[in-house]
Amino acid sequence: MKKTNPKDGLSASQQIDNYIKDLTDWRGKMMARLRRLILDAAPGLTEEWKWDTPVWSQKGNVVAAGVFKDHVKLNFFKGASLKDPKKLFNAGLDAKATRAIDFGESDDINEADLKDLVREAVAYNTSGAKKK
Repeated sequence: MKKTNPKDGLSASQQIDNYIKDLTDWRGKMMARLRRLILDAAPGLTEEWKWDTPVWSQKGNVVAAGVFKDHVKLNFFKGASLKDPKKLFNAGLDAKATRAIDFGESDDINEADLKDLVREAVAYNTSGAKKK
């Protein structure tokens, strides 16, 4: 499902496409790969464009992606409530609700584990569970 941004008439997916296209270095490739993994893991997610940032949601915000000078960040909105047996979270560990994964240029991505984490985040949102 695609939501539109009334400001410019582009769908959120088109906004994200443009965002990735404008990143001409390794971060664009990383963003494209992470986006594909997120959507492969949970095809029912809705792409949104919030805060000038790609966000994927289902019954609330699930994960957002941000680009920084030396890393790309996936921020899980309810990450503190998720199990992380593979220890993927490596940023924002002291936050009350969120948890994040920072990816550097040469970092490996365990695609299966990341997809599992995305699916767990979606399941948490859709279960109606409250924060632990």
